[in-house]
Amino acid sequence: MVQIKTHKEKKTRKAKAKSTLFAAISTNVFTKVLTLRSAKEVWNYLKEEYEGNDRIRGMQVLNLIREFELQRMKESETIKEYQDRLYEIANKVRLLGTKFPDSRIVEKILVTVLERYEASITTLENTKDMSKLSLAELMNSLQAQEQRRLMRQEQIVEGALLARHQEGGKHKKNTERKTQVTSAANSSNTHTRGKGRKSKKDYPPCQYCEKKGHPPFRC
Repeated sequence: MVQIKTHKEKKTRKAKAKSTLFAAISTNVFTKVLTLRSAKEVWNYLKEEYEGNDRIRGMQVLNLIREFELQRMKESETIKEYQDRLYEIANKVRLLGTKFPDSRIVEKILVTVLERYEASITTLENTKDMSKLSLAELMNSLQAQEQRRLMRQEQIVEGALLARHQEGGKHKKNTERKTQVTSAANSSNTHTRGKGRKSKKDYPPCQYCEKKGHPPFRC
């Protein structure tokens, strides 16, 4: 009974291990390992396919380091996005069993950041020992300068929008004033013409010819 129970537990663990491996891989990889019967066979296949031997791992490390050295910061990205991109490559190198210290990431950032961060780097060079500078200290300094720069840009944009809004309001008031003056003038001319026509028709009968439409002294 003990042997039967132990055998069932081993079978259950193997089945759980196999199902866990199936749940962790993508659909494309799943079709490749679907025919393998045991969890050990699935694991050996994945290990050989993606980890490889020492020679394959060495080539992968060299390719990743070459990719790391070619990285440059883009104008459109923030310092945090650039650091995350470098850190992702460094973690891939570490997963392959090769040491990759943070000091290499610090050196890479110091050399390849954009010119707008030169002020912060100069301050760090004057106040810190660059050989002992940590990645966290470097990122805090560069992010602080980046935030100040973004705040200044927002203030400039808000000032420009406010000035444009005020200018638009003045233009609108001037246009409304001109429209009111024009309307008043047209109304006055219309009233005057209408009044003239009306007064002409309202003349009483002439005392000489007994006709309307003219004053007596015009007769």
